[in-house]
Amino acid sequence: MMIRGATRMTRTVMGHMGPRYFSTAILRNDAGTGVMTGAAGFMHGVPVNPSEKVLWHIPVMGSRSASTMALNDKQHDKKVENGGTAASGGGDGGDEKSVVSYWGVPPSKVTKEDGTEWKWNCFRPWETYKADLTIDLTKHHAPTTFLDKFAYWTVKALRYPTDIFFQRRYGCRAMMLETVAAVPGMVGGMLLHCKSLRRFEQSGGWIKALLEEAENERMHLMTFMEVAKPNWYERALVFAVQGVFFNAYFVTYLVSPKLAHRIVGYLEEEAIHSYTEFLKELDKGNIENVPAPAIAIDYWRLPKDSTLRDVVLVVRADEAHHRDVNHFASDIHYQGQQLKDSPAPIGYH
Repeated sequence: MMIRGATRMTRTVMGHMGPRYFSTAILRNDAGTGVMTGAAGFMHGVPVNPSEKVLWHIPVMGSRSASTMALNDKQHDKKVENGGTAASGGGDGGDEKSVVSYWGVPPSKVTKEDGTEWKWNCFRPWETYKADLTIDLTKHHAPTTFLDKFAYWTVKALRYPTDIFFQRRYGCRAMMLETVAAVPGMVGGMLLHCKSLRRFEQSGGWIKALLEEAENERMHLMTFMEVAKPNWYERALVFAVQGVFFNAYFVTYLVSPKLAHRIVGYLEEEAIHSYTEFLKELDKGNIENVPAPAIAIDYWRLPKDSTLRDVVLVVRADEAHHRDVNHFASDIHYQGQQLKDSPAPIGYH
């Protein structure tokens, strides 16, 4: 009874495993028997022919059958891929074209207003803008409460080691500043996004506003990477600072969003000061006023003959707008409200 049950179970398993783990070349036997015929004969106790016994010399999971299986799978995948390309892509060939045609997501061809092709993949023409250079750069939030003073002096304390390390290398200083400045918007937007999901409520547009800020700061970094090439130890410093600052700001935002936004507001005030000093060095001739990078010309819609000075001007204006947004967000919390209660200044910069 038990032997018969075991025989049935073994026959069922072999019936499922045979077509996959045995070579297709072996299955195409001239006598029309193959491995499965021999296996069935063995399980039923029927003697098999000597020619069929040789087939059992190949182990079920041996290296020969495994390699043959892998080869057949690759050939099958290649046929499917080529077939999909020929069917939907007109037999064009090319791995990249076959993947695109299979998923039906072809890259869109974007052009500028003058009809020339848009060459940037990291941002699109509708994301570009002209910076508002008329914004008041001298505005300052005077710290009055304990949290305000804590935020203010924390930022001041962070400025001193930065001054010592970078001194007058304002290109590298700007690069380091932007690696830090791009973190708060992402952290705040992420936490507000999760909060919106948990509470089944809208965010008042603040998720998008903060993520826009993070993206704008990242574009600052991409611009200054074209101007200042960081050394290996500066790259290592970016790793360390970003790791520490991200987690510290994450915890701060969880504990007190109003403190977190106030810190960023004061950070942006320091950024304005740094870029003002950058402009002074450019005007004195201590830093070469090189042509503006192409990415900056397209992102801020600058004239073709723009220089590094023009780039610093628009970046400083962006920082002033971020200063206003974060101080405004902190004031909302200080008044006992939530960010969703006040419409976010989307596209303010």
